[in-house]
Amino acid sequence: MQRRSLSHSFIACKKAGSLCVSAILMGGLLVGCSQGDRATTGTGTLLITANGEDFVRQGFIDKDGWQISFDHVYVTLAGITASQVEPPVDITKALSPNAQVIVSEPTTVDLAAGDENADPVTVASVQPAPAGRYNALAWQVVTPDSGPAAGYPLVMIGTAPRAEETIAFQIQLADELAFQCGDFVGEERKGILNQAETADVEATFHFDHFFGDGDAPAEDEINTGALGFEPLAALATDGELTIDSEGLKSQLSAEDYETMQALLPSLGHVGEGHCEIII
Repeated sequence: MQRRSLSHSFIACKKAGSLCVSAILMGGLLVGCSQGDRATTGTGTLLITANGEDFVRQGFIDKDGWQISFDHVYVTLAGITASQVEPPVDITKALSPNAQVIVSEPTTVDLAAGDENADPVTVASVQPAPAGRYNALAWQVVTPDSGPAAGYPLVMIGTAPRAEETIAFQIQLADELAFQCGDFVGEERKGILNQAETADVEATFHFDHFFGDGDAPAEDEINTGALGFEPLAALATDGELTIDSEGLKSQLSAEDYETMQALLPSLGHVGEGHCEIII
C-alpha cells in the first residue's frame, strides 16, 4: 500500500448540514455554464464513487501494531459537485466551471462493502452528464437521519487484535466536513467523459492518516502525525469499545483529542490528490 504525506491546508469547516447547492433532486442536477470558451460535445454517464482503498477493504496494521479490520465504514455524502474547470485548478479559490454535475441528496455508503478486491462504492450514476474532463470534485460529509449510521457522518465498526488482546470497536464521529478537491491523482486517469461513454470521479478516504501505517518506518510522517489505535484501545472495557465524539472528547487526553480533530480534514482526497476544507 502506498504511503502518503499528511501535508494539508486546514481552515475552519462550515456546518455541512446545509447543502451548498441551490436545488435538491433525487439523482443529479445538470448545470451548464457559460464561463470560458471550452465546449463539450454530447453527453455520457458520470459515476460518483467513494473509495476507502485497501486499508478499509483488506485491513492493515496501524502504527502501534494493532491489526485493524473493518466490518463496516459508513460515510454519508451530500452536495457532491463534479466540475469541468479550465486547468490549472486552484482548490483554494472559487471555481468558474464550464459544466457541472451536482448530486445533492444525502447518501450513506459502506466503504468496506464487498470482498478485499471490491471496486469503489458507487454513490450515484448521473445520465445524461455533459461530456468533458471533470477535474474538480467537492462533497460534504453530513449527518444522516436514518439508516445504519443514523446520527453520525462517519461510523467505523470492526476488530483490532494485537498479541493476545482483541478489541471490538464501534467509533461514531459526529464531525461534519466539506471538501474541495482538484484533479484525481493516481495510476489511471479518472473523470474524462466522452460522448455516449461512462467515466467516474472518486471521493477517496485515507484512513491510514488517522491510524498510521505499520508498514512505514516509525519516523515516517504518516506515523508521527497519526493518532493510532492505542489511545482508543485504552478506552475499551472487556475487549469492547463503543464510543462517539462526546465520549472521545471526555475520555481521550486533551492532546490525543486535539490530534484526532486535526486529522479528520486529512481523510478526504481524490486518489492521492489533496483537498481543502471549505467554509
